[in-house]
Amino acid sequence: MLNGRGSGLLLHITSLPSRYGIGDLGPAAFRFCDLLSSARQKYWQILPLNPTSGGHDHSPYKSTSASACNTLLISPEELMKAGLLDAAAIEHAPDFPAASVDFGGVERYKGELFSAAFENFRAGRGDHAGYGRFCRENGGWLSDFALFTALHRQYGDRPWNLWPADIRCRQPDALAAAQKDLAWQVEREQFLQFVFHGQWQALHAYCRDRNIRIIGDIPIYVDYDSADVWTHPELFCLDASGRPVVVAGVPPDYFSTTGQLWGNPLYRWEAHEKEGYAWWLGRLGRVLSCTDLVRIDHFRGLVAYWEVPAGSENAIGGRWVPAPADRFLTAPRARFPEMPVIAEDLGIITPDVREIMARFNLPGMRVLLFAFTDDPAGNPHAPHNIPRNVLLYPGTHDNAPARGWYDDVSAPAERDRVRLYFGLEGGGREFARALVRHAMTSAADTAILSVQDLLGLGMEARLNTPGTEKGNWRWRLAEGQVSPDVVDYLRDLTTITGRA
Repeated sequence: MLNGRGSGLLLHITSLPSRYGIGDLGPAAFRFCDLLSSARQKYWQILPLNPTSGGHDHSPYKSTSASACNTLLISPEELMKAGLLDAAAIEHAPDFPAASVDFGGVERYKGELFSAAFENFRAGRGDHAGYGRFCRENGGWLSDFALFTALHRQYGDRPWNLWPADIRCRQPDALAAAQKDLAWQVEREQFLQFVFHGQWQALHAYCRDRNIRIIGDIPIYVDYDSADVWTHPELFCLDASGRPVVVAGVPPDYFSTTGQLWGNPLYRWEAHEKEGYAWWLGRLGRVLSCTDLVRIDHFRGLVAYWEVPAGSENAIGGRWVPAPADRFLTAPRARFPEMPVIAEDLGIITPDVREIMARFNLPGMRVLLFAFTDDPAGNPHAPHNIPRNVLLYPGTHDNAPARGWYDDVSAPAERDRVRLYFGLEGGGREFARALVRHAMTSAADTAILSVQDLLGLGMEARLNTPGTEKGNWRWRLAEGQVSPDVVDYLRDLTTITGRA
């Protein structure tokens, strides 16, 4: 699955440079692939590609669909190249900020571009035969998602459980009438998913040609207000009125003293088992059609999950409930024999989780930033304790950048441990460089560096703070910020540590 000793960079698509307000699938994405190839990297790790919404501050882990993709990532330049927009339509983009994503502005601007491109498509431009194939091949999720999205707008973005009863309960006559009344909006959504698919496949093929493998990400849970829960309520722990009975979260941990109350509906595992895990297999197959490997976020929830009564103020009052991990994971292993799955095994990990990972030969994760919260001697994240079959990170998208952690977040005792362990005399920039070097020289088969840590950036470059709901997912890389000197350094370090 993981091809020997190697390394890569972690950077989500939204964080790429672009003059259109958000990183996208245009020229900067291809240049980043060239950068990876020039630095002799093997992997590009991204976050979930699913649609995001303002209601959840555009978190990629709170999506309206487990199978659809985020059309805000569509490149206007690639739309023009495909003949779906004229050059004049994208010539005068708004003056978007270069260092952060303006989600609201991007939604308004790209929404107008997308409607224009759709009208041009309806007028005969574009690949209509390809669109027909895409709709047929993705019918299992596409039509429901497109109708859900159109209805969501029709009802003022209210959650689906507040829609009229016949629509909420998916009465066939009501759905047929809605499909007819909202035909333009429904087909526009299907068209945009088709456009994303084409642009993504072009980028993915470009990466494959340069021996760059893309590591994708699956959030373990889906959002309550999603096409999946509306379409398949029997697969989730809902009451007779369609409201969650229990919701997901995690107990108190490194990130939060009250735990994290995610609020996602939990799975009715007996229903999934009865249908042969068809929904999960479809979800995995969809993600693996876009990526080469996939990380399952909060993997331990497939072995045992933290169940919190709906309506709780925090996650403290939850309880652990076992899940059928062995039976469930047997299904994807039969469908995907190489089992290209990475287990996100951070947090409270019990022996039963380790047993399942070993049984299915799933690599886990280690994070060097976690090594100094207590004595590093026995800490599993400390460099001297890193095993081979893991992906090792200085820090992930959920951590403060290493420099920012050292300069602005860490406690004096943590800094003392760091200075003693690494022999440091400088500040956060030197610490970030030390973590990058130790990740690359470690025994771990795979080292993944965030671009923020590679560049030694501080708190201004933090992408996400777990347990907070506002102000995340906005950081962007500036054009040219990864200089040729940085590429040369990464290439040399990759080569000398045997990861090229």
